Amino acid sequence: MKKDKLQHNIDRRKFLQTIGAGAIVSTALMGCKERKRVKITPEGIYKEDVPSGQMTYRRTPTSGDSVSLLGYGCMRWPTYPDGEKKGELDQETINSLVDYALEHGINYFDTSPAYCKGESERATGIALKRHPRNQYYIATKLSNFSPDTWSREASLAMYHKSFRELQVDYIDYLLLHGVGMGGMQALHGRYLDNGVLDFLLQERQAGRIRHLGFSYHGDVEVFDYLLSHHDRYKWDFVQIQLNYVDWLHAKEVNTRNTNAEYLYGELQKRGIPAVIMEPLLGGRLASHTQHLMARLKENRPTASIASWAFRFAGTPEGVLTVLSGMTYMEHLQDNIRTFSPLEPCSNEELELLEKTAQDMLRYPSISCTGCQYCMPCPYGIDIPGIFRHYNKCINEGNVPSGLQDENYEKARRAFLVGYDRSVPRLRQANHCIGCNQCSHHCPQGINIPQQMQRIDRFVEDLKQGREI
Repeated sequence: MKKDKLQHNIDRRKFLQTIGAGAIVSTALMGCKERKRVKITPEGIYKEDVPSGQMTYRRTPTSGDSVSLLGYGCMRWPTYPDGEKKGELDQETINSLVDYALEHGINYFDTSPAYCKGESERATGIALKRHPRNQYYIATKLSNFSPDTWSREASLAMYHKSFRELQVDYIDYLLLHGVGMGGMQALHGRYLDNGVLDFLLQERQAGRIRHLGFSYHGDVEVFDYLLSHHDRYKWDFVQIQLNYVDWLHAKEVNTRNTNAEYLYGELQKRGIPAVIMEPLLGGRLASHTQHLMARLKENRPTASIASWAFRFAGTPEGVLTVLSGMTYMEHLQDNIRTFSPLEPCSNEELELLEKTAQDMLRYPSISCTGCQYCMPCPYGIDIPGIFRHYNKCINEGNVPSGLQDENYEKARRAFLVGYDRSVPRLRQANHCIGCNQCSHHCPQGINIPQQMQRIDRFVEDLKQGREI
C-alpha cells in the first residue's frame, strides 16, 4: 500500500473515532408525536407536518441547561424587500419565526451588537420579550472589533447596551466575539490589558452572565492560550466553526483557520461543550455540483442536501447546539425536521461526507461564509455578493474550464448574465482598488483584493471569449 493511501486510511479511522459516530447521542425528547409524511416534492424533500415535541436537547455541564441542538442564529433576520421600509428589519416576520421556533422546541437564540447593521439585538429582544423569560436562552457577544471600542469604557458601554436592547436583566450565554482575529495583540487589547475579561468574570459570579465563553476565528495561538488558562477562566462553552469540510480540511480552504477536529478535540479534553457556527460553510454545503448531490440523494432520497451538513455538525456528543441563520420559514421547517429528533451520522455516512469534502476541494471555490464583516466596502463593492455568485456558479457547473469545453458558451453566458443580475455593475470586482481595508476583518483570512483581481480577470476573459 502506498504511503499516501495508508495515511488516508489512518486519518479516516481517527476521524470516525474522534467524532464518535454510532455512539448514543445524549438526547432529551419532549412529547412523542408521530411524523406524518404527506407528499414528496420534485426535490425529494418531505412536505410533511413539521414535528412538534421531538426536538433533540443537550445539557450544559456547568448549569444543567437543556439546550435545543438546533440553535437560532440571528445574524440574517429578514428585511423588507421594497417600499418605504426597504432594507429595514421586518419585525412582524421575525416575531412569527421566533414564535414558530419556540413552538417547535428551539430555545437558544444567538445574536450580537454587530449583526444586521446593529439592529439584531433589538429585534431579537422585541420578539422574545413576548414570551416567558424561562422558555429561552439568549446568547450575545462583546463585539468590540474596532480599536475605537477596545477601551474599558467603550467595551462596558457596549456590554450594558446589550441588556437594554435585549430587554433582559441577565444574559444566558455571553461570548468574547471573534477571538483569534488580530492574534494575541488584539486579545490583549480587547480583553486582557483593559481588565474587561476580569470584569466579565465578576459579572458571571454576580449572576448577570450565566455562562461565559468565546467564539474562535483565526489564530490558533489565541485559542490555545485561552484554553491553557481554563483553570482560571472556567469557560462554560466555546463557539467554533465545524462542518464536514472544516473537520479535516480547513487549512486547505481557509488561510487562517485550524481544522475543526483539533478545536473540538481540545474542548473535549477539558469537558467544554462546543457551540457550532457555519455548519453549512456559508451556504456552500446546502448545494453541490450535480454529481455530488446525486450521490447524497442516492443514500437519502428524501433528505435535503443541507440536512447532511446539519446532521454531521450535531453528531459529536460534545456539541451543545448547532447554529443556523434561518431567514425563511422553509429553512426553519427543514432544520426542525432534521433535529426532531436528530439521527446521528453512521460510520458509512461519515465516510461518504469525507469523500464529498475531498471531491469539493477539487473545485476552486472561495471560503466566504457571507458573514458581512468585510462590509461596507468604502468603494461600494458587494464583496459577499461577488463571492456568492462565483461559488454558486462552481456548484452549478457554470464555470467553463476552457475554450475546448463543449459547454463553454452555455456556461460563459450563465456566469456573465447571472453576475450582472446578482451584483450591480458599479459594485462588481473591477471596481476594487486594492485598499485592503477589508481583509483584516475576514474571519476566514481571505485575501479579498487578490480574489477580486482573480475574479475580475476571469470575467474579462469570459467577456472576450478568451481561454480561461
